[in-house]
Parts: sequence; C-alpha cells; structure tokens
Amino acid sequence: MATEQKPKSRFGMVIDLDRCNGCGACAAACAVENNVPPAHPTATDRTGLTWMRVYRADNRRPFPDNRSVYFPVSCQHCGNHTPCMAVCPQNAVDINPETGVVSQIPVRCLGCRYCMAACPFHARYFNWFDPKWPHEMENALNPDVSVRMRGVVEKCNFCHSRWQAAVARAAANGNHDIDPADYVPACVEACPEKAMTFGNLDDPKSEVARQSKAPIVFRLLARLNTDPKVYYRSDRDWVRRLGDTDVAQGESEVSRG
Repeated sequence: MATEQKPKSRFGMVIDLDRCNGCGACAAACAVENNVPPAHPTATDRTGLTWMRVYRADNRRPFPDNRSVYFPVSCQHCGNHTPCMAVCPQNAVDINPETGVVSQIPVRCLGCRYCMAACPFHARYFNWFDPKWPHEMENALNPDVSVRMRGVVEKCNFCHSRWQAAVARAAANGNHDIDPADYVPACVEACPEKAMTFGNLDDPKSEVARQSKAPIVFRLLARLNTDPKVYYRSDRDWVRRLGDTDVAQGESEVSRG
C-alpha cells in the first residue's frame, strides 16, 4: 500500500478572533486577488460564490452581557484523511507536496459536488453561473489567476499564485527556499486589524508556528481529526467552545451577519 508523503512545508494560518471586527476586508481581498466574480443578480445564500465567509455568533446572553465574535472561514486545508480529496472521483483535489495546501484543479472537476458534501466546514462553493464582471472591470482581473468556468467547485488555495511568484523570485536569486515575506495571502495582507498570521507551521522559528502552540488556540471541529492548518485563538472561553460546533449552523441559529 502506498504511503502518503509528508509535504516539504506545511503552510497555515492563525486567526485572532479577539482582533477580528468582522469588516470583511479579507473576503473582499480574496475575491479581487483570485478573480471571484461579483454575485449574480439571482444568487442566493446557497448559490453565491465566495472563497472566504465571515460568520457571526454570540454568547446567547441578554443585554448588557451579550458579546459577539466573528469567524472568518475558508478552506481549512486538512492534513489528515482529507474528506474532500477522499471522495473526489476525478482527482480534482490534491495536496501540494511542497506546501501541504489542499488544491482544487478546475479542469478536472466534473461538478458532482461530492467534495462539498464531504467538507465538514462548508468551505467549498459551486460555480452556478458564468463568471461576469461589470463593463471594463474585467480589465482589472489578476493575470496570474485563471478564471474558472461555470459548473465547477471553487475554494481557497492560500493564494497559490503568490506562492508560485515567490518560488520564481527565489529561483531567480539562486535560492532554494522562498523568503517568507514574499508569500503572504491576500486576506492576511488586507486585514486592517492584523488578526491573521500566515507562514510555515513546520518552521519553529516562524511566528505562525509559535502562535499555533499557544494554550488559547483551537481548531474547528478538532474532534474529527482532519488536522486543519487554520488555527483560531481567543482569550474567551465561550469562543473557544464554539470550535466544537458547526460554526455555519451555529451562525444561522444564533445570529446572522
């Protein structure tokens, strides 16, 4: 039986929920960077397309003790028994052996949506509509990212094109390893509160590795043992307890934002 090869790096992020104010800058930057088109006029909550969604939940206490928290949720880039990859019949989902990032290959996707059903984090979205932009806005598309066609599943890939650019820059300078400053996803770069920290989780010298080991850090649905590479941190106990719940379901039951 073939054994899975451990990736050379394990890129991930830590999101400080005590800093996040739910502004949505991360989602907007993600859409612009990765050529995610504006919502179709007939799109609904179920048929819209986004690579990152910000959920809001609260502690279910009456005023003045009510407190809210915002959860930016994208693909969690599972590293163990990756559910979406296990069910894909087209090998359209793969783990990059260099970065550990769970990748999505649109040209292989047949749109069966098995991966969406398997993802416990609701972080995959089906492209129901032909991608369209307002007149002349298509001139502002990112030339480094391909536009996906209708009928495929999309998701966060930690801005794969930026990693490719960092690799090319390192090679041009005669280096084998990239400069961590050259690979920063758009969401991390755009966050005005600096609530997101990104880097190689396997590099003990990196800030993201240090933060990921803090006692106030947790991961969503950790009991499923999918080993997500996205970590959350909060000083508040009730926020950390939300990690054991379905945040998307909890948001619809507790509060909409």
